[in-house]
Order: sequence, then structure tokens, then C-alpha cells
Amino acid sequence: MSSSTAVPGQSPIAETAPQSLCALEPRVPADRLVGEMVPPPRFDSVRFDTYVPDPNQPSQTEAVEVLGSFAAGLGGAHATGSGKRKWFGRKQAATPTGPRGVYLDGGYGVGKTHLLASLWHAAPAAPSLKAFGTFVELTNLVGALGFQQTVQTLSGHRLLCIDEFELDDPGDTVLVSSLLSRLVEAGVALAATSNTLPGKLGEGRFAAADFLREIQGLSSHFRPLRIDGEDYRHRGLPEAPPPYSEDQVTRAAYATAGASLDDFPALLDHLARVHPSRYGALTDGITAVCLTDVQPVPDQSTALRLVVLADRLYDREIPVLASGLPFDRLFSDEMLNGGYRKKYFRAISRLTALARDAKRLVAQ
Repeated sequence: MSSSTAVPGQSPIAETAPQSLCALEPRVPADRLVGEMVPPPRFDSVRFDTYVPDPNQPSQTEAVEVLGSFAAGLGGAHATGSGKRKWFGRKQAATPTGPRGVYLDGGYGVGKTHLLASLWHAAPAAPSLKAFGTFVELTNLVGALGFQQTVQTLSGHRLLCIDEFELDDPGDTVLVSSLLSRLVEAGVALAATSNTLPGKLGEGRFAAADFLREIQGLSSHFRPLRIDGEDYRHRGLPEAPPPYSEDQVTRAAYATAGASLDDFPALLDHLARVHPSRYGALTDGITAVCLTDVQPVPDQSTALRLVVLADRLYDREIPVLASGLPFDRLFSDEMLNGGYRKKYFRAISRLTALARDAKRLVAQ
């Protein structure tokens, strides 16, 4: 029988080597894509009363109140599914007045996803009649099921929440806008957050005008709700820990059950071979991601794939321990000043938060 080897100040070295994300190529069936359209693990327990508004930003308190009323108004607002009200040639009498959608407008880190997930939890409907996902996950669902089947699958829902609505891909924007038009006709309530359009100056903190213009005919269905504030992930928190040595990262990976250990450049290459819709499945069973030799991301396609992985890791609260460069040096100045800058700043913010979480993995 093999025995563990103790490392001073750390848990015993694991009897088996850590996993490698580069060795995994998950296959995700379409029904899993549908079943996973719920708030991610990080937002399982969030509610309106767990959102802590910044006392210096009254719009945050107002957002909680407005969204609470919006959720309450969804009770009985939709037939129980499948668009049956159309088959009888008449609308239900209980159809509510006013916008059937809400758009949360604010910068990264002000808690938009927390509020969007809280809305999903508060909506008075069974989980099977509510859907929550990112824009990318929604386009992946259309790709897996086809447009008509996706319409049929979601038409019976009372609420669809879309996080990070992508305004930087005209083709996908038209596709999803067409999907949402069909769902609005079926009585589905909508809620969304979004990123910014390419070429916008500044940090793209507010994008309501862009969002309402891009969804065109749907704009009348949305009430914009502006949320001011600073990135909460850095509000009153210590600076992100500096990168560790390769030896520290490797030892931590071996000492942590369920950890993965990968060379960062090799992982970036692997992500190009795995569809982004499967990045969540790539992390199944992983308790910590350990990376060696973090380097600047070489190009924009690679950078956008890394953004998706960072989102999935953050959603699942998987700490990230790394050697090499700090995460705020992942993206070039050109990337940080370009059209996708908000995505890159969000990735830096989330990876920094996960790096803080990973401090416990290393002996002090």
C-alpha cells in the first residue's frame, strides 16, 4: 500500500497526481445544456436580502426594490407552458401591463449577476419554468437544439434571465433578438445584463442605449434599470496575492484533493480544441485550478476563450493558484483599449478574486 508524504506546513501529498485539464475533452448532451440553465453554484444561495447595497449608491437600493416588484408581478403572468393560450385563439385575462422585461445597466462588479440570479430565485414559478444563462450559453443552446426547438423548449417558461448579453457580435445579436421576439409573443418575461459594443471609449460602464438599439423591436419590452457603483470584488479587499513559485503551485496541486495542474500555455492551446460550451463540463469535479508559467495571452481569439473559462471558474467558485505573471498582465494594452475591453477587465477581476480564494492552498 502506498503512503502519503508529508510536506511541512501543508496537507499530506496526495497519493495520486493532480488531474490535467488538457487531458479532458468532455462531451455535453443537449439535455444537459437545457437542465443547466439555472444560476451557477456561486449564485445558488443569493437572494435580494443578501445583496449589500453600497450606501453611497442609492441606485443599488432602488434596483433591489424594483426587481422585487418585478418578480412578484410574474405570478400567474404566463400560462403554465407550451404557448397553449394561442391554440385557443384568445389571450388570458391576467396578462399584466407595462414592460415584460428589465435590463440591468451598470459596470462590472456592481452585482448585476447577483441581482439577476436573485430575480430568478424570487420569481414565483417552478425551476423548470425559469431559465438562467449567459448569452454564450443561450447561443450554444440554439446551436445544439436548433432555433425552432429552442423556441418550443423555452416558450413555456415564465422567465428567461440572460447574463452578459453580447452586443459585439452582430450575427449572434440578431439570432438571439429573433429568439426573444418569439418568446415575448409566447408570454415569457425577460431580464438581461449586457456587455458593451466594440469601439466604445471609456470603460463602457453604461450600455442601455446600445442594448435597446441592438435589440430593435424588443426595446419597448424592456425597462432599463441603472446600477451605479464600484467593482465590489475590490471594495475594501486586500490586493490580489502575487504569483507563487512553480514549486509552490506544484506542491499545492499535489496536496489538494481534486486539484488540476497545467502549464498555462498548454492549457490555452487545449481550449482551442474544446468548444466553449463545454468549458463548464471541463471543470466537473475540479476543486482547484493550479497553473504554472502564466504568460500574456498571445491573441484575441485565445483571450476570448480564456474569458469564458474564467467565467465558468468564477461561477463554480474554483480557486486559481498560479505562477508566472500576475493576472492583471494577461492582456495587452491593445486588448484592454479595444472593443472587448469590458470582457477582459471582468476576467481580470474574477481571476483576481479566485486567486485570493487560492491563498489557503499554499503553506504560509
